[in-house]
Amino acid sequence: MAILSHTLRAPPRARYPLAVPSSAHRLLTTHAGSLPRPDDLIELNRARQSGDAPDERTYQERLRAAVADVVRRQREVGIDLPGDGEYGKAMGQRVNYGAWWSYSFQRLGGLTLGTELYRLPPRRSEGGEVRLTSFSDRRDRQRFAAAYADPQSGVSTNPGGGPGMRIPVCVAPLTYTGQAAIRADIDHLTAALRAAGIAQGFMTSIAPGSASRIGNEHYRTEEEFIYACADAMREEYKAIVDAGLILQLDDPAIAENWDMINPAPSPEAYRKFSMIRVEALNHALRGLPAERIRFHLCWGSWHGPHVTDIPLRDIVEVMLAVNCRAYSFEAANVRHEHEWRVWQDVKLPEGKVLIPGVVSHATNVVEHPELVADRIVRFVRLVGCDHVMAGTDCGLGGRVHPEIAWAKLESLVEGAALASKQL
Repeated sequence: MAILSHTLRAPPRARYPLAVPSSAHRLLTTHAGSLPRPDDLIELNRARQSGDAPDERTYQERLRAAVADVVRRQREVGIDLPGDGEYGKAMGQRVNYGAWWSYSFQRLGGLTLGTELYRLPPRRSEGGEVRLTSFSDRRDRQRFAAAYADPQSGVSTNPGGGPGMRIPVCVAPLTYTGQAAIRADIDHLTAALRAAGIAQGFMTSIAPGSASRIGNEHYRTEEEFIYACADAMREEYKAIVDAGLILQLDDPAIAENWDMINPAPSPEAYRKFSMIRVEALNHALRGLPAERIRFHLCWGSWHGPHVTDIPLRDIVEVMLAVNCRAYSFEAANVRHEHEWRVWQDVKLPEGKVLIPGVVSHATNVVEHPELVADRIVRFVRLVGCDHVMAGTDCGLGGRVHPEIAWAKLESLVEGAALASKQL
């Protein structure tokens, strides 16, 4: 398939597995995964986390109904490629930025609970060795320490998850223990898609580079530990793909690790550091069909200044090295919206698809559909309609109020329709 610059037409169904009507200039929509959870499901998860759990059958029945409802609502809004809202990744409170990551703590064997996220000690890179520091020692947090410490500032003080979230430590060989959980997630989503008359959906799973940002007391080297994460999580990746779903790999660490290295490394050193994680991910994906896989990269979901984010231009080749069909990334966040220009200079590889975020999780302002359309058209005019789907910067669930999240999805769909008319 040639890379098109000005020939604009709808993506043929065979090129990216979507069951949607084919019509001229039909731009498709999806999102990054997390959607607002119902309050009663949040309460059930809170009870489970505190040890006051309902029986498993009651919980799974409620989870199944919630997934059916969120898929139906996505269909009603007009999302072409829906997901399960990440409802199987438990949140015990409405505001939670970390469920995409913390769910894996319950699906990996060989771990024991360690220190609270924001009590981890800082680590410095020395002697040319690139090392991740602690979450509390991020360069953005250090530069704006007063703002992060002020509860009235509106700056998120806990971007990793709920209050007091503890990070596990690997103390034995890593194994995948989430077979029952992923099977339930798959069953709930596939049943919901059938009930809604939708032929295709996607499900998220954490990539090894992000999953490995926990303690390690068992493996000799960091690289060995990352590959152990890759081998363990491969079982989940394969289950999702084998079920006929699109697999989305969540890996914000590829971008946001930059802010967790103190002092800042050179871009070259950071790319080398990041490619170890991409190579481990590709190892986990070996033999799986790339056309059924997409990769999500972002700079983190917290509502902070983000002045220490690495530019997309410095890591775009790292992102494109992932063996997948489509790439989801932030393009509406005000710190990164200008980076659509990267694609003026970087050629999208043959047969690939971009899923730029055109509504943001980082503001309560609902983007106007005409602005959404403008954002979409920029990308289409650079890489062609065959190679663009409209998405969100990151998951909306746990980041903005449910009413605002759904209004943003409505604006996403309306903006895609306006963009289609312009092409």
